[in-house]
Amino acid sequence: MRFDAPVVPAVLEIDIITIFPGMFRGPFEESIVRRAIDRGLVRVAVNDLRNHVDDRRRTVDDRPYGGGGGMVMMPDPIFRAVRSLRRPSSRVILLSPQGRRFDQETALALSREEHLLLLCGYYEGVDERVRQNLVSDEISIGDFVLTGGSLAAMVIVDAVTRLLPGAVGEPLSVANDSFTSGLLDYPSYTRPPDYEGRTVPEVLLSGDHESIRRWRRKEAFKRTVSRRPDLLRRYNLADDDSELLEQAKEELVLEKEGDD
Repeated sequence: MRFDAPVVPAVLEIDIITIFPGMFRGPFEESIVRRAIDRGLVRVAVNDLRNHVDDRRRTVDDRPYGGGGGMVMMPDPIFRAVRSLRRPSSRVILLSPQGRRFDQETALALSREEHLLLLCGYYEGVDERVRQNLVSDEISIGDFVLTGGSLAAMVIVDAVTRLLPGAVGEPLSVANDSFTSGLLDYPSYTRPPDYEGRTVPEVLLSGDHESIRRWRRKEAFKRTVSRRPDLLRRYNLADDDSELLEQAKEELVLEKEGDD
């Protein structure tokens, strides 16, 4: 199954190796990924691992040596599949819970590659010889376990594709995304200005761009302090950030006191 677009210079090519190719039909036929494919920014191919086996049952897994529960994905089908798709520029990524955690920085790095080969893990994992001899990197999308790597592959394709120049209509919206700047995103509002007595902050209606910028910055600090303070430990404060950060902390204390 292929999701092709006209070949253009610098197109990102992504190959996915999976045992459940049918799962990928919907996510890549909608929204930003579909538009990026149509614009020739990315080409995505979903490859069925079972096409690389010889037995009639199309077996890709077997019992683990040494005993234990579950099944392990066999090396031969994976070696065959990767060798048929790999090229000198390929970055082969195994998707598994044991990998390093996927984040926005990793997504940006992957968006600059020429060819990504995403290998979806299933069952109790893959034969260790796959990790040792085929894989460039091993990635997990979070500290939880899925039924397989298919959903993880979809998440990575989506996160990487939207970072390609031209994939999103408004580039500034990508630059302001949570994690891109190092902070969580600020609150957003749209019409109407008053909905059932719930009003939009006056500063956003003022037309004062500098005041709006500072308010958004302060609110981004508030969210980050309250929800993901770990992000601030590696964040480099800009000129007026120290003042806005202190204001954010003070407001959080007052809000907490008001709730108690």
